[in-house]
Amino acid sequence: MCSNILKSYRKIKKLPSFFFVVLAWVLRIYKLLFLRCRVIDFHDCINIDKLPYITVTWHNRLLFYPLMFKKIFRLRTYAMISPSRDGQYITDLAKQFGVLSIRGSSRKRSAGVLNEAVAILNRFYNVSMTPDGPRGPKYKMSQGPVILASKTGYPILPISVNSSRYWQLRSWDNFQIPKPFCKLQLVAGESINIPRNLTETEIERWREYVEVKLNEISI
Repeated sequence: MCSNILKSYRKIKKLPSFFFVVLAWVLRIYKLLFLRCRVIDFHDCINIDKLPYITVTWHNRLLFYPLMFKKIFRLRTYAMISPSRDGQYITDLAKQFGVLSIRGSSRKRSAGVLNEAVAILNRFYNVSMTPDGPRGPKYKMSQGPVILASKTGYPILPISVNSSRYWQLRSWDNFQIPKPFCKLQLVAGESINIPRNLTETEIERWREYVEVKLNEISI
């Protein structure tokens, strides 16, 4: 029975829009009634006057990620999301919070999505990336954000959503669902400027550096 349901689910590439409308309101109400939220931004980076950034956050912290920002910040952000079926679900949900999407990843449409991201940053919109997605390994960053930052000159901003108590799914990223009445914190690190014209060795060195900085604020 369960296996048949799962197989049927896997065949659905796009769910009805009303499903995401309802889910978005469930998340809003859950956040309002059951979560104690706080934004920690010691460097005053989450400021509309300082856009654009290439923001990076881990894949398993995404559930309440858009809702932790003010609406004006969300409306100035594009999320880079994989062109997979699961990516379509994330795209449809993010749209409910005012976040538009770039469909692609380091594995698929890499050249096209890079050019699209450059154009968006040059219009002074953020580009939000989950650098361990879409399939991991968990907490291991790809070179994508560093290459994009080096090409454009715009800084990388590490961001994490940390929950004091959460359920953890048995997925590759151990996706986190905050438990009722836990503390939920959005933590913005210090922005990182990446030099231009990097060699492959330098790209890898900066990738490791950004990965360390993102892990430092992800608890």
